[in-house]
Amino acid sequence: MHFLSRTTRFTLAAVLATAACMPGEMTPAMAQDAQQKPAVPQFADAKGKSFVENFDRIDPSFWFVSDGWNNGAHQNCTWSKRQVGLENGMLTLGFQEQQTKDRQYACGEIQTKARYGYGTYEVRMKAATGSGLNSAFFSYIGPNDKKPWDEIDFEVLGKNAGEVQVNQYINGKGKNEKLEPVAGGADKGFNDYAFIWEPNRLRFFVNGQMVQDVSDPAKIPNNAQKIFLSLWGTDTLKQWMGPFSYNGPATMTIDRVAFTALGEDCQFPQSVLCTLD
Repeated sequence: MHFLSRTTRFTLAAVLATAACMPGEMTPAMAQDAQQKPAVPQFADAKGKSFVENFDRIDPSFWFVSDGWNNGAHQNCTWSKRQVGLENGMLTLGFQEQQTKDRQYACGEIQTKARYGYGTYEVRMKAATGSGLNSAFFSYIGPNDKKPWDEIDFEVLGKNAGEVQVNQYINGKGKNEKLEPVAGGADKGFNDYAFIWEPNRLRFFVNGQMVQDVSDPAKIPNNAQKIFLSLWGTDTLKQWMGPFSYNGPATMTIDRVAFTALGEDCQFPQSVLCTLD
């Protein structure tokens, strides 16, 4: 696991202050730097810092593995830690037939323990195959955390893995869905999905290309959120996710997930931030 948030990050102003100033003093260079980099708005409870996760291991101090429950009657599987694993330096989330409590199937999910605010959220993943399955990368906060339901989504619906759905919820209000094609199929190879969340703008990217640009403040979430990766199924949401038919174990594979706080530079060469002006 590679956490940039655990390394020391010095700005030019901090270096100059240490090298050339007594406490309370400011050089002209520091003053200019401060003018060029205004304070970035954030949420008080957004404690999560920038990171790049390559899944050398699953750090239990950083990730929470969902285990022993489901999200409601619409979900036909129980979250199980046995469906969360590592293989060849990648995270695997599984779905398979396994009686757990009142569900016939078991499925996998991990989520960050910290909440994150404005910035760039990125994942490189291969979706699972199968109608009735949902391979998801999203941020979310809600009533269980004593907050309004805010959410920003990438979801590959197994009924048609040739496209990905982007969406966002603001205080429980959705209906912002948009389907975007994924060349070659989201379940056939790895693809890059990213969204850049700013106070007055929300942009979605698929393989580096912007596919959705939201500027209506009423359609932009305004609560810090946790980051989720999940694979789950349904018997009931047929119109949305397709009729469920179990054809053996399915797997969602994640190569990398990252968050870059607003105002910080891109952290790895493949980041969408490295290609933006």
